[in-house]
Amino acid sequence: MLIGLGETVDPETSLRVFAFVRRLKEQPIPGVRDIVPAFTTVALHYQPELLGDSPFESLRASVLERLAQPFETQALAARTIEVPVCYGGEWGPDLEDVAAQRGLSVEQVIALHLQSPHRVYMLGFAPGFPFIGGLDPALVMPRRASPRTRIPPGSVGIARDQTCIYPLETPGGWNLIGRTPVRLFDPSANPPCLLAPGDSVRFVRIDEPRYHAMLEGRS
Repeated sequence: MLIGLGETVDPETSLRVFAFVRRLKEQPIPGVRDIVPAFTTVALHYQPELLGDSPFESLRASVLERLAQPFETQALAARTIEVPVCYGGEWGPDLEDVAAQRGLSVEQVIALHLQSPHRVYMLGFAPGFPFIGGLDPALVMPRRASPRTRIPPGSVGIARDQTCIYPLETPGGWNLIGRTPVRLFDPSANPPCLLAPGDSVRFVRIDEPRYHAMLEGRS
């Protein structure tokens, strides 16, 4: 079952999504096995054999009962995760192009990215891949006209009004402005994903020596 909580991808809709997910965890519905938040929706995976003779109608009634209760989006407490980033150079090959297209200096782009109120909207595309909202409007960019076939893990990219971090080597069309030595996805960890929907993200600038030291330290 897919439940819509808004029409636009923005912080307000995202808060309603997180508030509804929290309510579903506080008031669990028997038979629901997984809750998946996205930009404007929440998907429920369920076992129909546990929901009586009319499983869909039973689930629908339970969902509507929980939707009828007011959302307390302002009361949501989010984790803040610091993500160190080495900007520019070989780690952010599109940084200078982003600055030129936005009429900014490289340092202004970095400063605006560091200052933006980043928040994880959802995970998708690849394991642990975060779609992070809150990018400063001065940095809004389209995706690259020609996507790259291979992007190194840890690459930090921007496109439209969002930031992403590639957890694995994949193709991609985001504008790469830096790279983090932090591992975003580790299948042996619990939980395997560093970030979760609703987390606040604070990017912290690091230099090349610090990047290499952190990369060596995690192995």
